[in-house]
Amino acid sequence: MARRKTSKKLKIIFVDEVNDLQSQIAEHFLREEYGDMYEAFSAGPKKDHINCELISVMYQEGYDMRRQRSKDFDFPGLPKKPDYIVFLEESTYDLLKDVMPWDAKQILKGFRREDSYKGATDDLELAKMISSFVESVRVWVLETFSDPDKLEELTR
Repeated sequence: MARRKTSKKLKIIFVDEVNDLQSQIAEHFLREEYGDMYEAFSAGPKKDHINCELISVMYQEGYDMRRQRSKDFDFPGLPKKPDYIVFLEESTYDLLKDVMPWDAKQILKGFRREDSYKGATDDLELAKMISSFVESVRVWVLETFSDPDKLEELTR
């Protein structure tokens, strides 16, 4: 599909519980792959440190997100009027869908929570699990955001 440049970049905020994993991955790939069509942000109702294993695995795979940081909803760099809020955890969506600080269209893509990695028996297995997760988020971002006109179909 041919890429379409939009006259106005759509502002997207990816949300997960503490802005430490999937929202960071989605922000990174949307900014890197479709920065000509979107302004990408991520946040959570709470902030924490970005998952260190995630940063390491992504760096080893050639994706540098070392400058990204976890942000809560009060972070001053977030847009006041985003076009879409994309929830990346079903539990966070259920909790916040009606009380978000922004009036924007909402999309839900329920990725599993970080707790899914607790079963890793060693560092290599953990790295493989995270790598697979990063790839699933990357592919979803590439497919979902390739055509801004189709986002409306995903809103709740």
